[in-house]
Amino acid sequence: MYSLEELSKVHQRKQLMDLANEKGMNIHKVLRNQRYEEELKLLQTELVNLQRWVAKHKLRVAVLFEGRDAAGKGGSIKRFAEHLNPRSMRVVALSKPTEEDKGQWYFRRYIKEMPHPGEIVFFDRSWYNRAVVEPVMGFCSKAEYKRFMVQVPAFEHMLYEDGVILIKFWFSISKDEQAKRFKSRMSNPLKEWKFSPVDMMGQKLWNSYTHYKERMFSKSHTTFSPWIIIKTNNKREARLESIRYVLSQFDYTARKNNQTTLLPDPNVVLRYYRHIEQIDI
Repeated sequence: MYSLEELSKVHQRKQLMDLANEKGMNIHKVLRNQRYEEELKLLQTELVNLQRWVAKHKLRVAVLFEGRDAAGKGGSIKRFAEHLNPRSMRVVALSKPTEEDKGQWYFRRYIKEMPHPGEIVFFDRSWYNRAVVEPVMGFCSKAEYKRFMVQVPAFEHMLYEDGVILIKFWFSISKDEQAKRFKSRMSNPLKEWKFSPVDMMGQKLWNSYTHYKERMFSKSHTTFSPWIIIKTNNKREARLESIRYVLSQFDYTARKNNQTTLLPDPNVVLRYYRHIEQIDI
């Protein structure tokens, strides 16, 4: 520990680090956390600049976050959104369909949530529930699943033709890491609400999730709407690199003055292709 007298003589970060080294204190974790927070702040500043540019040019941007349970979708969305202007940004996390929803075209309730001109919308799960979770858990019929898989490329092509900028993330997590995060959730009273009966089946039905995930990629990965895979065993790395990817997709005005790299790490962020090495197979 530092004494008050020692701290009173410290005026720069280097002096504090030198003092810690003299005392034999391990500060690697502290420094790592500090570097993450500093980098996150720089990237979030760029997101604010991007949002202003999107609003000025009346663009419509939708970012989808998909992936297995506990892959870090919600935490990443929080870092994307926490400093943005809520007047031109929304987070959409729909609950299960009502009886009225079930009687309508499947995509209808998502169409209502599409971004307005000048707005960015983050989808915490999306219409792709029907591609993976619903067939795995038996929440839809085989006919409904097949119809969705035929219609989804055409649906996204209509969005593309109408000018909606769609970014689709798949957050990829290994089976062991998912199990660790489930255990952490159950032991944390602030996160218990995140753990549901569907989550409990995630490990048991791992291979079934993999089967439907791969079918989803093969049918819905297109040139106009590609899948971007984010490796998320390292949560913080995934948050930073997914933000970088979104920023890299726009040639916004303030981009030339950024103070950090906007190019995502290709070891973390990968465009889907059939023989890609994934960690959640």
